[in-house]
Amino acid sequence: MKRYLIGAISALALTATTVAAEYPEKEIQGIIQWGAGGSTDTVMRSVTPHAEAALGGTVVMQNMTGAVGAIALNYVADAEADGYTVLMGAENPMLYKIMGLGDKDYGEFVPINILARGTPLLVANNDAPFNSYSEMIAYVKENPGTVRFGSTGPGGLPSVVTAMINAVEGELDVIAVPYDGDGPALTGLQGGAIDVMPAVLGAAIEGVRAGNMKALAVFDTAENDKLPGVEAVAEVNDGYNTYLPWGPFFGVFVPKGTPDDAVAKLSAAYAEGAKNPEFIELMEGRGFTLMGISGDEAEAFLSKWQQGTAWLLQDAGLTKASPEEFGIARPGE
Repeated sequence: MKRYLIGAISALALTATTVAAEYPEKEIQGIIQWGAGGSTDTVMRSVTPHAEAALGGTVVMQNMTGAVGAIALNYVADAEADGYTVLMGAENPMLYKIMGLGDKDYGEFVPINILARGTPLLVANNDAPFNSYSEMIAYVKENPGTVRFGSTGPGGLPSVVTAMINAVEGELDVIAVPYDGDGPALTGLQGGAIDVMPAVLGAAIEGVRAGNMKALAVFDTAENDKLPGVEAVAEVNDGYNTYLPWGPFFGVFVPKGTPDDAVAKLSAAYAEGAKNPEFIELMEGRGFTLMGISGDEAEAFLSKWQQGTAWLLQDAGLTKASPEEFGIARPGE
């Protein structure tokens, strides 16, 4: 009898191992949080074919837009946590709760891979009376209410960067000029309608290289090799280290409860895909910083990103609800 039991247990163990080894047994649905042709779409359609090769499976990608990405997030959050529905998204969900856009964020998910992040760049009109971040801060303090900063609305990159400056340097008296996106704002900057614009490096670097605007600083912990000689704000004021590194990011996620073997295989596949030279060339060409992190490292990045951003926006009076309501601790607490 014992011999039969041992045989049965061995057979079950073998079967379980075989089932685990077979993932993926069918096509995986990849839900892209934004529309075709956007940054998230471009990143995911670039890395995924290389991840598929490592995974030995097929990921069918579908764009699902609406509600600042919340429709896609909710669709994947409500799907069966079996590894066959993945979310391909950006940073926006980390602000849904405080901005009144939804009741879920990436806390409902396991990060398969945070692929890359953008680096904010502070640029100025060529005729602005300052040529560096340090000179700009001094000029604004000496000339309150005169420097015009471009903005794209609450929660956008310019609003967060401006709030970060105010948190570290003290409240600056500048004029906020609203634009519908960083493209129109950068056009306005070049035409002299505004003096300063916080933008993602990838959107502004060609204008800097062409001499149409000047770079004041990168919002990072160190200088960026794409813009040698442009100071990093954390090297000017170490108060920025509370919030940096910061920037828009791209990641692949699955709902919590997804089987460990599926998480492991997807994580390994996207880690391998992110090493592909074509993907690296695309990311570096667009000014993104490669990350390729998962597990505890990704969780720590997401937590720091959410804490810093949520409280910057709260202190700037741009939120619909306090981060405290959702258990989002203030940085350093």
